[in-house]
Amino acid sequence: MDKPIIDPALAPPWDGDVARARALQLELAGRVRLFDDFPPLRRIAGVDVGFEDDGATTRAAAVLLDAQSLQPLADVVARVPTRMPYIPGLLSFRELPAVLQALAELPQVPDLVFVDGQGVAHPRGLGIAAHLGVITGLPTIGVAKKILVGTHAEVGPRRGDRTDLLHRGQRIGTVLRSKERVKPLIVSPGHRVGQDSAPVLVLACCTRYRLPEPTRLADRIASRRDRHRAHADEPSLFPAD
Repeated sequence: MDKPIIDPALAPPWDGDVARARALQLELAGRVRLFDDFPPLRRIAGVDVGFEDDGATTRAAAVLLDAQSLQPLADVVARVPTRMPYIPGLLSFRELPAVLQALAELPQVPDLVFVDGQGVAHPRGLGIAAHLGVITGLPTIGVAKKILVGTHAEVGPRRGDRTDLLHRGQRIGTVLRSKERVKPLIVSPGHRVGQDSAPVLVLACCTRYRLPEPTRLADRIASRRDRHRAHADEPSLFPAD
């Protein structure tokens, strides 16, 4: 697959117009495809975002893994100037410029992208995973640590237990217990992945940790807990094969 071609109109630079951004979210949410439309999985990716320089720099990490072994193949850190303040519900506009750059620098295009954040489990149906999927055309899944919107029944205590996340009478995601005795994950498809498949794919990528390997590894880099990646020109923690 070639590098995705991004329509600038779907990811415009921030101009301070909150109402315009929300209107664009609603338009893009209408383009989300919540059914399985991903190829046989050979390579998967995880992306996460952090901030440096007191928020002046957005730092995005993208990790490419072998889909069968979950072994990392490559990782990239992209830094761009932060172009807008934090505005609730518009986080994707703040983080996507760095995420898009990081994904573009991976040596191969992933068949599926796991995103640390929401998919359609968002007040206007367009969290960062959904936004990323629509503007790139890539299949995406949002894997979040807490609920942004919606309610759910109690989740069972065992690994794999799950329940629907509901908002206004519609299913917007799944609350998934990925490991016993830890808080569940909020899984919501972003684009080209169905509601039933999203938690199955996430659980298949969970090893002995709460987070699935794609976002766990990306989180380590983006949050700067991995000191080896404090600078983009330093050796990668996961050297390419």
